[in-house]
Amino acid sequence: MLQNRRILLIIGGGIAAYKSLELIRRLQDQGAGVRAILTKAGSEFVTPLSVASLTGDKVYMDLFSLTDESEMGHIRLSREADLVLVAPATADLMASMAHGHARDLATTALLATDKPVMVAPSMNVEMWGHPATQRNVATLARDGIMQVGPAAGDLACGEFGSGRLAEVPEIINAVENFFAAGSTRPLAGRSALVTAGPTHEAIDPVRYIANRSSGKQGYAIAEALAALGAKTTMVSGPTELEDPRGVETIRIESAREMLNACEASLPVDVAVCVAAVADWRVNKDAENKIKKNGGGPPALELLENPDILAGIAAHANDRPQLVIGFAAETDNVIGNAQAKLAKKKCDWIVANDVSPETGIMGGDTTTVHLVTGHGVEDWPESSKSDVAHHLASRIADELNGPAA
Repeated sequence: MLQNRRILLIIGGGIAAYKSLELIRRLQDQGAGVRAILTKAGSEFVTPLSVASLTGDKVYMDLFSLTDESEMGHIRLSREADLVLVAPATADLMASMAHGHARDLATTALLATDKPVMVAPSMNVEMWGHPATQRNVATLARDGIMQVGPAAGDLACGEFGSGRLAEVPEIINAVENFFAAGSTRPLAGRSALVTAGPTHEAIDPVRYIANRSSGKQGYAIAEALAALGAKTTMVSGPTELEDPRGVETIRIESAREMLNACEASLPVDVAVCVAAVADWRVNKDAENKIKKNGGGPPALELLENPDILAGIAAHANDRPQLVIGFAAETDNVIGNAQAKLAKKKCDWIVANDVSPETGIMGGDTTTVHLVTGHGVEDWPESSKSDVAHHLASRIADELNGPAA
């Protein structure tokens, strides 16, 4: 699996850096070519000579080395690889990555790379559990950075807990799995737009009009498309969910904000409109909270919100190759979905029954029907994650098939 793969290994500081020497050897045993960037802190634990002897290449350390910059600049170094592997990844190195710092050759190469990045964290248990580190870990995950470990056990500092560098075989396995998945990423080079969650249409500073939506299905679809290699943008209304990994998430409040964000994200190959967009908004929301004064409810003048799905489907020059809408129905599910397919002029409608007796609204499972111009497919009740992966697979087949 690693035959002829090019890996740029960035060796951070910490006692676990000694394992990088075995890691280099094992990667080479699997057929990979390894170049190494050794940080200043890393060089306190392993020598440049040791690393160079194993890689068979010079060790890159200094951002301002005139020789290195003329022969192998940090841009080339960061891009002439199939994978950038950071092992060990210290708390400081991960913080620099999360905040986009470029303080030395390692962090500059990480900021300049356009290749996938995997980190193997290694640090003291308290450092690993610190809220700042966990925030940085979450940021890196949202940025699409892959992670292996850390493991739990005895630490070099004498304490016990999470923070140990993953063992070399585990790191090798993660690298192999990455390349194995890469060979089956049918949406690589494609782009996708997903809308998710509800929209909130303000009545006054404390009240709004909204549809019931947890956002779970849209978030799952965005993550599934990204996992198949698509460059995925998700425009989300207010939810309590974390941003999907590897997805650019744009958070909005209202339908008009969602429309603007979607328009700015075009062109894409596929648009999946899952969001439960409020159909109406108040003509003019109040600047202050509307008080009850015994005169009955206020008169609200409602205006129709823009139809985002129909708008995307109607694009003349940059219409996505595939436009998919969702229909949450309480009755006549298939008939209403077929009518929506024709009215919106989209390509597919994913319909589901959200009547109260189903108990599905906001839950983790759903039963959907895929409605297309060729007929109706009834999918069995599944988790929203399974529905998302099945839909993403169907999208890949459609975009890459004979009709694409």
